[in-house]
Amino acid sequence: MKKVILLAEDSPSIRKFVSISLKVRGFDIIQVSDGMEALEVLPSSNVDLVITDLNMPNIDGFELIKIIRSNEDYKDLPIIILSSLTGNTEIKRGLECGANSYLVKPFDAKRMQYEVSKYLN
Repeated sequence: MKKVILLAEDSPSIRKFVSISLKVRGFDIIQVSDGMEALEVLPSSNVDLVITDLNMPNIDGFELIKIIRSNEDYKDLPIIILSSLTGNTEIKRGLECGANSYLVKPFDAKRMQYEVSKYLN
């Protein structure tokens, strides 16, 4: 059975690049454009991992991670941040919110595949 990745990213070009780089590895990708949409699809989608941007409209990545982590059903769900924010403050805050990994844009497809493979075998 294919593993399902929920990708929350407001940039269509980044969503497309991430999706292509992970679909070739056999993953199913659910694409949403912000945290609000992510929270809407999460309960009905049997998601195995979340990849989220931080700067998004409606609900940003920090808030999305906090909401996911506050739900008992998702406390162990792996979360990877994919962001253009490169400061130590943002990285620290993202990991403190509950993310498992932090990738900086622009990113390499192989690096993304490696990070995902750490959580999904």
